[in-house]
Amino acid sequence: MRDFDVLVIGAGASGLGAAIRLGQAGVDDLAVLEKAADLGGTWRDNTYPGCACDVPSALYSYSFAPNPGWTRAFAGQAEIRAYLRDTAERFGVTGKIRYGVEVTRARWNAVDARWELETSQGPYSARILVAGTGPWHEPKIPGLPGLDGFPGEVFHSSRWNHGYDLTGKRVAVVGTGASAVQFVPEIVPRVGRLHLFQRTAQWVLPKPDHHVPGVERFLLRRFPALQRALRSAEYGAMETLGFGFRHPWLLRQVQKIGLAHLRLAVRDPALRAALTPDYTLGCKRLLMSNTYYRSLTSSTVDVHPTAVRAVEGNRVRGADGSSAEVDAIIFGTGFHILDMPVSARVFDADGRSLDDHWRGSPQAYAGTTVAGFPNLYLLLGPSLGTGHSSAFMILEAQLRHTVAAVTRTLRSGWTSLSVRPEAQAAFNAQVQAALPGTVYQSGGCSSYYTDVNGRNSFSWPFSTGRLRSQVGAFDEADYEIGRIHAVR
Repeated sequence: MRDFDVLVIGAGASGLGAAIRLGQAGVDDLAVLEKAADLGGTWRDNTYPGCACDVPSALYSYSFAPNPGWTRAFAGQAEIRAYLRDTAERFGVTGKIRYGVEVTRARWNAVDARWELETSQGPYSARILVAGTGPWHEPKIPGLPGLDGFPGEVFHSSRWNHGYDLTGKRVAVVGTGASAVQFVPEIVPRVGRLHLFQRTAQWVLPKPDHHVPGVERFLLRRFPALQRALRSAEYGAMETLGFGFRHPWLLRQVQKIGLAHLRLAVRDPALRAALTPDYTLGCKRLLMSNTYYRSLTSSTVDVHPTAVRAVEGNRVRGADGSSAEVDAIIFGTGFHILDMPVSARVFDADGRSLDDHWRGSPQAYAGTTVAGFPNLYLLLGPSLGTGHSSAFMILEAQLRHTVAAVTRTLRSGWTSLSVRPEAQAAFNAQVQAALPGTVYQSGGCSSYYTDVNGRNSFSWPFSTGRLRSQVGAFDEADYEIGRIHAVR
């Protein structure tokens, strides 16, 4: 048994951030368990053509590790992954990562007040467990009838098969979310024919992306105040947009930009009608692209405005009866966001998993701690998602909370710290009461924000300023403290 004070699961942005911040707070007896052979999380897994962030680069980074070297206003996958690797090395956490260690089960031992883990590399244990597994991790592939019998190539965008040559191939793309909006324009020039199956039209705004000149990068590096000013300006711009998410009538004005963007790119009235959403912008994840709409006007592209019903041999058939004979199927169908695989692997002292507690509707206090699961911290947990801001901002608020709780636990000699059920219930009641007034609830769409029970378990309905203050605050009065033993 390998024992630690703290174990972090996952070496993506969340896990690395936790390891860095905990290390800075003096927590040395720590290891990061990563099932893959390299760090990077979603930016390691997603290597599809055109993969990039949809939040300005200056915001898509740790506040304590600004990067003046971004070469684009919206950084690409390779650059983000390099940033994570460089940051991990710079702050000395790479030596704490144990690669090839997949956590298959974690259970709280109430007698010893420890988390006991079963992994692909044997048992581990820890006083405190931090789950940095993230919601954009496990691909969701629909169980289409006949898919198993498809004779061609099949893969998900997050598991891109770079060894398969798309040149001249007939390709079906299923799904039109954030990933598809990025990779479709990249592959259209290469494929022989592309059939895009679109269950729901998406709002796609112009993307204010551009190359960052070397002189600008030099100035940002030379004068850190300029970089802070840029980050603040971009934060302010995104917060202005975020105000609209809480006041949907404003987003209906922003929709006019999306409609103009569509009109300029797509002249064919029938195609334009098929690509025009029937819900309020922001109800689904906000998408940006300067090339997506234009790529769909290519003579080699057929847009099928329908869900896929089945696969019949090498033919993909839509729910509207349309079909396409193809050589390959690429799924851009997203991830297991609210049914994260880790929730089936983490158990309380009675052997009940997070899944058993949640029954399809994830809940946590401040999106971070769960009643009945002492000394457990979830990063990028439920009810913290925003439609406009950076995941790093959410993460850092949670890390302030987590680091304060962890260091207090270790230094005070507490055996356990468990959020009070009433505190968790009050937090979630507050969130749910505010959601109906937001575009997430009133925008007239179906999105991954809604769980299997019809409850929005994903979205944060307030400002990010409130998220930073409310989620970032650790108040021990909201927690049940385990018996005290000798102080370390």
